[in-house]
Amino acid sequence: MNGQTTGTTRTPPTTTLWRPTGPEELALVETADWRAWPPRLPEQPIFYPVLNEDYAIRIARDWNVPASGVGYVTRFKVETAFLARYPVQQAGGRTILELWVPAEELAEFNRHIVGRIEVVHEFRPQP
Repeated sequence: MNGQTTGTTRTPPTTTLWRPTGPEELALVETADWRAWPPRLPEQPIFYPVLNEDYAIRIARDWNVPASGVGYVTRFKVETAFLARYPVQQAGGRTILELWVPAEELAEFNRHIVGRIEVVHEFRPQP
């Protein structure tokens, strides 16, 4: 959660988030030049990035792979001050932490992403 100084420009403090995703959502992120998440589908009232990489790995590997044949873990940074509006949600155990962003706020959330969304893990079925 550190701001960085580049020349005379100071970037705001950021928080790193992760998102497990399947191939369809990832293709839409790529279409957005790796800078935004696509709008939610009608049956998806919230966008939920997660607060730790291990939890994202478990979802991508254990959920996305069976559902779509491949699972990805992405990492991205969001302005910390902006994220304060979303209380951390404990979705299970102590380390199963998410932010719940209402679908109608996702465009604004995307405007507070700093840098690009990057793929950090890929999972496929084991032979």
